[in-house]
This record gives sequence, structure tokens and C-alpha cells, in this order.
Amino acid sequence: MATGINSYSTTGSTQTTGGAPIVGAERRRSDGPGPEVMDAATLIGDGVVNSSGEDLGKIEAIMLDVTSGRIAYAVLSFGGFLGMGAKLFAIPWPALALDAGEKRFILGVSKDRLENAPGFDKDHWPSMADPTWAKEVHAYYNVTPYWDEDLDTARDRRSTPDELTTPRVY
Repeated sequence: MATGINSYSTTGSTQTTGGAPIVGAERRRSDGPGPEVMDAATLIGDGVVNSSGEDLGKIEAIMLDVTSGRIAYAVLSFGGFLGMGAKLFAIPWPALALDAGEKRFILGVSKDRLENAPGFDKDHWPSMADPTWAKEVHAYYNVTPYWDEDLDTARDRRSTPDELTTPRVY
């Protein structure tokens, strides 16, 4: 589907500070888990598109910051053939939006920008706890590092207008 992000339904979209906005589906709170609280394993293999609907790859892993209890990154696999030669990218969690209706994620970057992003291969992962590396990755995707957000004083965005929960496009 080659449609822009603004054409996705954002009815009931929600975001808490540092989280991924949720777009694309009306949610009923009595239907069990999701999309606000989900088993991370159910997200592995989900597709990722950009705001133009171009395929950017799939989610390979969800990385947790164990000490803060927050999701740090989604690892995106891009390129290659049948999993061979694919490049991996640590995408800061707030750079993604969950399209619950299409069961995929939206990342507001072009394919060219993703191809030039800092990445790694499956046998040579970066030290994701290294503050210098982490700051560079967050800056590349133009998102505030999750450790710089104050959860105690941050406002809950679940009731904000849809335009505030739409992922940024770079």
C-alpha cells in the first residue's frame, strides 16, 4: 500500500511518553491484551513501512533497558535475500508508530535515509549500553532519548489530539 501516513486512521491513537504511538484501529479495552500492552514476542517478524508505505523490513528483536524497565530499541532487518546479507538497525522505540489495523510498524524515514543509518550485521552487534552510541542513534532518528524523559512529570498523551501522536517524518 503506497499511501501516506496521514491517510492512516488515527482513531483512538495513543502514546505515553517515550512510547510508540498507535494508529490505524479502533480499540476495545475488553478484548484482551493489545495494542497498549502486548507480548513483545508477537511483534517479532512484524513488517515496517515508511510513511509512504514502502517496505523497510521487519522487526527482528525488541531490546529492553533492564535497569529502567523500558523498551530501548526495536531491531529492524533491512535488505538482503531470505535473511542473508540483511543489515540490522537499532530503531529507538519512540521513532516507531504501531499501525494496529495493518499489524505493522511505521518509521518516518525514506529508504535512502535508512540505508545510510548506523547499522550492524547479525554477528557484530554494537554495545547498546554505550551512551555515545545511543545518543548518536537517537539523534539520527530525531527522537529524545528515553533516559532524558522524566516519567514522573511527563504528561500522559493518551488524550492528546491525533496530530500530536503522528510519527515524525524526516
